[in-house]
Amino acid sequence: MSLKFDSKQKSLKRRFLLILGAVTAVCVLALGLMVIFWKDMLPQLSSFQRTGFGVLIMVYAVLRFARLLRKDPDEV
Repeated sequence: MSLKFDSKQKSLKRRFLLILGAVTAVCVLALGLMVIFWKDMLPQLSSFQRTGFGVLIMVYAVLRFARLLRKDPDEV
């Protein structure tokens, strides 16, 4: 299996934004898991509502991560 790597390195700014975006996606995913499993976090919500809200937050994290991996049209 052959992998195609670009010979051009990403700029320092681009690498920093990639790392920052990945850390943000992981933190948002962790927040979704906390909402689902930590019962004292949102005690006014029912179990069903808390699970739904946690899943919604985790879907947002996945969408952020997918957007992060998408290649920009201005990149060569």
